[in-house]
Amino acid sequence: MPFITTVITGATSGIGRETALALAKKDHAIYMLVRNLEKGEEVKNEIISASKNKNIYVVECDLANLESVRNAADVLRSSLLGINILINNAGGIFGTREESADGHEMTFAVNHLGHFLLVQCLMPLLERGQARIINVSSEAHRYTDVKFNDLEWRSRPYSPWKAYGNAKLFNIYFTRSLATKYGTKGISSFALHPGLVNTSFGVGISGFGKFLLWLARPFMINAETGALTTIYLATAQRIDSKSGQYFKDSRPVNPSAKAVDEKGRQQLWDISMEMVGTHLV
Repeated sequence: MPFITTVITGATSGIGRETALALAKKDHAIYMLVRNLEKGEEVKNEIISASKNKNIYVVECDLANLESVRNAADVLRSSLLGINILINNAGGIFGTREESADGHEMTFAVNHLGHFLLVQCLMPLLERGQARIINVSSEAHRYTDVKFNDLEWRSRPYSPWKAYGNAKLFNIYFTRSLATKYGTKGISSFALHPGLVNTSFGVGISGFGKFLLWLARPFMINAETGALTTIYLATAQRIDSKSGQYFKDSRPVNPSAKAVDEKGRQQLWDISMEMVGTHLV
């Protein structure tokens, strides 16, 4: 029987699917949090067939809907004694400004806020499992336009690339906050850049951004290669001393200067807690 319990978002395609498959082959019990249950069941069966590991489970979770996130956490809390690995992998970029079910800008909601709430709701299980929390960020965190009085692009022209860069910066802020706030409780956290991966990422982008993606396509890596750093962080031994750090090609690297801004990190935490507060009761 598997003795490592791993929860992962965004596991129905791309690097999330490759990560789930690789960890299933290492006998992890995998809990896939998915928006589309039909697709989730299909991928679950594919992973079971390829890994010979029957301990693969699907839980409905729409990160753009905070009630759905809370419900998914409730399902896990009623099913599990602890979580050893949580991989916040799901993400996306949106070509135009859209809003989530809760009225939040979609890039912010899917890449950051949904995962933020998920971690808060799962904290008892994460503490019990002495968990590693792995946040899939990006080198896009170096290209940002963060305004804490307008995180959701309500009063300025929307930029999909800068909104995405902001969200990936927030993944690193979140990682560092978790390491600071929960390290003494046995929890470690890591952020990573998976590489420029040839997946369906950016499918909704148009104009010059779409042209740039087209130019980059020949230089992109496949999803299996893109998953390697996540897999490393989920399986490597004796890396807890590197908690809070940002990884690329399976080794720690320095993020941007903005990513280590303590004031910004705490501002994001406080704003996020206020946004999800009613779902924590």
